[in-house]
Amino acid sequence: MTERNWALARKHPLLAKRARIIQTIRAFFIGEGFLEVETPHRIPANAPEPHIDAIESENWALQTSPELAMKRLLAAGYPDLFQICKVWRQGERGHRHLPEFTLLEWYRSGTDYRRLMNDCISLLQILCPAGQLNWQGEKVDLNRSWELLTVTDAFDRYTQLSVSEALSQNCFEELLTAEIEPHLGFGRPTFLTDYPHELAALSRRKLGNPQVAERFELYLCGLELANAFSELTDPAEQRSRFEGDEASRRQAGKRPWPLPEPFLAELPAMPESAGIALGIDRLVMLLTDQAQIDDVVALSPEQL
Repeated sequence: MTERNWALARKHPLLAKRARIIQTIRAFFIGEGFLEVETPHRIPANAPEPHIDAIESENWALQTSPELAMKRLLAAGYPDLFQICKVWRQGERGHRHLPEFTLLEWYRSGTDYRRLMNDCISLLQILCPAGQLNWQGEKVDLNRSWELLTVTDAFDRYTQLSVSEALSQNCFEELLTAEIEPHLGFGRPTFLTDYPHELAALSRRKLGNPQVAERFELYLCGLELANAFSELTDPAEQRSRFEGDEASRRQAGKRPWPLPEPFLAELPAMPESAGIALGIDRLVMLLTDQAQIDDVVALSPEQL
């Protein structure tokens, strides 16, 4: 008689909680009037990002995010959208990282990134009706005013370098990960806001302060949970950014990819919008008090 896989069997209560969390998320967005969509996972090209590598699928790639396809739907006149899907990123593995993970992504038309902060607050309060999240001995009060901290202030508070110095010395990401993130989202959630324009990605520059971008990341207990933008709709600026990021990738010896031309061609038709991506696996870790991301998925890559 074949022995049961007890390591997998023991996950049943956690996977049942995960299912209920995803069902609650879906009900929240449907109740808010969002349209749930599905877009292809295998695409000709992702948005080029210097620190994210796609996984090849023949001569195409698996998506690192559904953002390009979802924005094309916005440009075609679709309403507010959400999607829960798988995404893939090469080389991302650790107790908080998986190379294949589940992403929640949603977009609102006619608004900016501040509206998405309200969405995050409402969603977390529904998922934690008691108003308190307990994770690995840390308590987060969701009913307190959530912290708003600019990237500039975070570097001034927690590191020995300014943002401009960190960028010029090419150590922004290292300092953010090692010295800033461990302080964020304790006691109450933190919105880390207004990234330097050099790291704007697909977000627009801030009105009245073009040196920063309308972008935020959400942190709980030192864990980055979501990344949000007021979306850039200028095709010339977006093309210039893509070209610069792809040049940086190639200079680093990474596999070259074409630019996403259909997205760039349709971008002028996209209305003012805001979009956000939230990691479902990390969210489930937080809501079920699990230290390892492997514990909240059915099978880790090493178990396949």
